[in-house]
Amino acid sequence: MVCAVSESEQEDRVNTCQDSFAAVSRRSFGCLSAGILSAGSAVVLARDKRPAVSERISIGVIGLGSRGFNLIDEFLKRPDCQIVAVCDVDRHHHRDQPWGKGRAFGCGPAERHISKVYASKKSGAAHKGPQVYTDYRELISRNDIDAVVVATPDHWHAACTFSALQAGKDVYCEKPVTHLFAEGQVIVTEVRRQNAVFQTGSQQRSDRLFQKLVELARNGVLGDVTSVEVGLPPGYGKAMGSTEAISPRDGLDYDFWCGPAEVLPLMQARHHRWWRGHRAYGGGVLMDWIGHHNDIAHWAIGAERSGPTKVEAVDWVFPDTDVYNTPEQYTIRCEYDGGITSTISSNNAQGIKVIGSDGWVYARRGKIEASDKRWLTNDFQPGPFRIPLSGSHTANFLENVRSRGECIAAAEIGHRSITPGHLGYVSHALQKPLRWDPINEVVRSDATADALLKRIQYRAPWQVPTSTNSV
Repeated sequence: MVCAVSESEQEDRVNTCQDSFAAVSRRSFGCLSAGILSAGSAVVLARDKRPAVSERISIGVIGLGSRGFNLIDEFLKRPDCQIVAVCDVDRHHHRDQPWGKGRAFGCGPAERHISKVYASKKSGAAHKGPQVYTDYRELISRNDIDAVVVATPDHWHAACTFSALQAGKDVYCEKPVTHLFAEGQVIVTEVRRQNAVFQTGSQQRSDRLFQKLVELARNGVLGDVTSVEVGLPPGYGKAMGSTEAISPRDGLDYDFWCGPAEVLPLMQARHHRWWRGHRAYGGGVLMDWIGHHNDIAHWAIGAERSGPTKVEAVDWVFPDTDVYNTPEQYTIRCEYDGGITSTISSNNAQGIKVIGSDGWVYARRGKIEASDKRWLTNDFQPGPFRIPLSGSHTANFLENVRSRGECIAAAEIGHRSITPGHLGYVSHALQKPLRWDPINEVVRSDATADALLKRIQYRAPWQVPTSTNSV
């Protein structure tokens, strides 16, 4: 989730197998590799049974910060894919750590890391490492790339994703799907238009503990669900690093990093890791985490393709610094059809608690609790609504690239999960509750609120994604 597109002054290392990749259309993987992986399968191929080069899904990764490296490591574990290209505007950095401390990120470290891992694999065809790009559009333009991973800061999600979709690529994009609400609508529409495979990087959907919570709620084990408590971490209460304005160092194209967003003075407190504290680049910790826990909440109440009917922001507290303009403390109250209410709040216990007439269930990463412990035993059968096992989140994506099925965290699901956050910002700005039409995605009887929600303004020369232009 850190770092934008790419960087220059790199020695390109070209994959010697690119010509083989180019001969395989991404749309033909289902027929080509039916015997390798099937949709919904949790099978992991043994390392000594890597498919032939021409049968591996070729991947390009845009955004080489901490989250980008996490995803690189996940895809490196998979024998049925090959990372052939990487892209970032920063050659080398250490996230929020002092220079030279901790893990190195950026183009150079990514290229070396991937090359080292592939060199250690006894897989036949030589692989000299990924080609390095400083402009995401050059990576996307390659005909031999089947899927693009977008792990940039939020303000780049829509531009990179839309360009990849228009180029016929499948996309794995980190959450939140987009920085702005209307960008999300564009992406959902373009995924459908291109018949593309899309995975939102809300990996909790592939976590069995959260799936168990959903199954208990959806099968009526809790009785009639009455309310949901979604707990997110607090935002930044102070500057998270130096606020001294500095000039970009060699190897960082800061203007390109800002891209379609405004160019604010570069400082440690608002760059790698901490960029989301300002609305120019992200939506604060609120929008960073809502795509995780509220996604599960929506799934549990069957609202993953719809949404609330009323949203109100209350008790928002902002930090005492002009470095950030996102809330430190926040609550968003929501109402859904059927009388279900929810709170999305930094004051709730982090995770998701679903409360029904007959009991409750609570889950966070690595932990699940329930009012009746029998519900959590391995032999408990919650009912007919079951979530098929699909392996890891990256495995689910690759399986569906081959089968042309829908991923567990499809574009619309990811977009809907963060919509209450977008509405919360509008509600706070106008200091009033909003009546929301989740079917047509319109603020009811409030043209001002609807216009504010759907406003997109890009810095020239970047263009807002539409069905008639690429970015």
